[in-house]
Amino acid sequence: MLASAAPALAQSDKTTTTIEKKTDDGVKLPPLPADRTIAQSVRVGGRVLGYRATVGTLPVRDETGKEIGQVVYTAYTVPGRDPSRPVTFAFNGGPGAASVYLNMGAVGPKRVQFGAQGDAPSDAPIAADNPNTWLDFTDLVFIDPIGTGFSRSLVDAEATKKAFYANDPDIKYLSKIVYDWLVKEGRLRSPKYVMGESYGGYRAPRIAYELQSQIGVGVNGLIMVSPYLDPAVGDDATALSPLPWMIDLPSMAAANLERQGRLTPAAMQEVEDYSRGDFARDLLRGRSDPQATGRIVTRVTQLTGLDPALVQRLGGRVDSRTFLREVHRSEGTIGSVYDPNVTAFDPFPWSPQQQSNDPILDALIAPTTSAMVDFVTREVGWKTDARYNALSYSVNAAWNRGKPSDTPVTDLRKAIANDPKMRVMIVHGWDDLSCPFFASRLIVDQMPAFGAAERVALKVYAGGHMFYSRNDSGAAFKNDARALYR
Repeated sequence: MLASAAPALAQSDKTTTTIEKKTDDGVKLPPLPADRTIAQSVRVGGRVLGYRATVGTLPVRDETGKEIGQVVYTAYTVPGRDPSRPVTFAFNGGPGAASVYLNMGAVGPKRVQFGAQGDAPSDAPIAADNPNTWLDFTDLVFIDPIGTGFSRSLVDAEATKKAFYANDPDIKYLSKIVYDWLVKEGRLRSPKYVMGESYGGYRAPRIAYELQSQIGVGVNGLIMVSPYLDPAVGDDATALSPLPWMIDLPSMAAANLERQGRLTPAAMQEVEDYSRGDFARDLLRGRSDPQATGRIVTRVTQLTGLDPALVQRLGGRVDSRTFLREVHRSEGTIGSVYDPNVTAFDPFPWSPQQQSNDPILDALIAPTTSAMVDFVTREVGWKTDARYNALSYSVNAAWNRGKPSDTPVTDLRKAIANDPKMRVMIVHGWDDLSCPFFASRLIVDQMPAFGAAERVALKVYAGGHMFYSRNDSGAAFKNDARALYR
């Protein structure tokens, strides 16, 4: 709804600034407006909830105090000064993704449909009330890292890569942004939660530990959505380790079971038991057991629904790209790595390799970009002609990933160990081949209990990487999260 639907809340009178910015190499940037707040409302849980929507900017400064970047955020806050009301900071991933996906797809007060079979770039980008919003139990702050959304660097390309486009600097400046928002809004007394999706799931535990150990801000809980949690595990290091094959197989099986209408937790438990049992053992036996490959091929064919001849050629070791193309070959379509059952026509079906982008990514850029820009510029009135980047491939290409390591898991362990009151929820979709749930299952099972096993909970829902695009999965996710906040 528009601001006029909540007359009890006054609209901000803040005006637009016209200060022009230049980068260090002299590039003129269009001005960003001053922070602007409007009153809105959402119907959730059978009642109308009034809130304030704010689009604002926070500066990033280097060690000399020079402003080197501007981070744009969107905050939804319920009026009142109750210090016990939580605030949740949300980050998407990529690297190179803005926070619009968690904002307008998962937990924000308004929602635009994307990520499901049949969604198209030309769909009307009209946001509606989100029944699965978390605003009824936490304020929400969606942060766009530099190079995404309207957030931008004010230094040259090389300095930008050094200051923003690398794992460690990314964690440090984004942690400081969380702190700066808390100070700016007087919310240091509030319970604080950090939420991250995909590469944001890499960010979340590292930001929590940075806040806790370096900046001096305690974090009450973490929510990691389809997290890219351990780069070292999924580094295609298949010469000795069976882990990449073990991690992908359950999600392939889940997609196959869902197509047959047989996807249940019980069925998936059987798949998980096979993946970490006979499958792993036969992979490790290799040529030392002449019957091992035959057993693998038979079982993997059953689980994936692929052509037995293809599985035989691959020795039962099916990579995700082959699976996504071959499982839909007869229909002339190709599946999404984010949800294999969401497909698009393959524009080059006779090519030996895929020559198209991911079906979900290509379908969601237009509606999410248009919906977010319409909300920011028309509804909120934060007027700018700067470009909005829902997903920046240039940021992703420029990113310095360093050496794959288990740093997020290490920081997660240290943060939990340091704070006996911290709670963590890791959530996935069964079908996700981008960040498969089974990686998190294996990681969590290797962690100590930290006094109580439920301190790190793993939940898996129907759907893929963006399982929350399904109403039932989004509702289950909200229900589980509400328990975490309580």
